Amino acid sequence: MVDTPETASQTAGPYVHIGYTPNFAGINGVYFQDLGAQMIKGDVSGQRITLTGVVYDGTGTPLRDAMVEAWQADAGGRYPGAEGADPAFAGFGRCPCDAESGEFRFETIKPGAVAWPTGGIQAPHITLWIVARGINLGLHTRAYFSDEEAANAADPVLGRIEHKSRIPTLLASPEGEALYRFNIRLQGPEETIFFDA
Repeated sequence: MVDTPETASQTAGPYVHIGYTPNFAGINGVYFQDLGAQMIKGDVSGQRITLTGVVYDGTGTPLRDAMVEAWQADAGGRYPGAEGADPAFAGFGRCPCDAESGEFRFETIKPGAVAWPTGGIQAPHITLWIVARGINLGLHTRAYFSDEEAANAADPVLGRIEHKSRIPTLLASPEGEALYRFNIRLQGPEETIFFDA
């Protein structure tokens, strides 16, 4: 048996869009539409919203080649597959950032509060996963809603954050009717909080 060294880890590189969003990459015919392109599948319950933002690197430059995935509960706080979950809501979205502006955009619903396994509830939130050049492992974060102050104050995850001054990096802010902005900063003084997977 030949003893070979471990292959070095690589960043997502230019191939992430070919594999995850082939239609976006101009490779048509693999799928009718890219997986995760549509979170709402029909007559969904709850408030329809748009979550948008930009992923910025440490210099404040938009990462125009990033891809963001969203995972969330339905308006009743249930994930797909759970008893009583809304069948018209996928709970999953995938969005390559715009090649010009670097913006991602999810047409979704405002999630409900989710039960915490040991009791209590988690405030409405959307879990996000980010991949891009320069990122060896995908980054996990959460977008909470700044207009859910009482729920955020009781949230067990937000409650564990030692440096309370950093909590605003996890808050999506309303920008007009049913539109929320959540910018993700990979480094710098306003660096977004990232979680272990």
